[in-house]
Amino acid sequence: MDSGVISGVVTAILIVTFIGGWIWAWSAKRKPDFDAAARLPLDDEALPPRNTDKREGLS
Repeated sequence: MDSGVISGVVTAILIVTFIGGWIWAWSAKRKPDFDAAARLPLDDEALPPRNTDKREGLS
């Protein structure tokens, strides 16, 4: 196998992977999940504060 064949095979695999991801993202059964994710920044519920103190819990 020369580098041209390997390059062609890798390109074909990447194209198939891209098309598969595109079909997955645009499938009708994924729409509710993506709609929910799109509304996340607009939700009014406040998130609980994150604990950033790394010393807590250490005795």
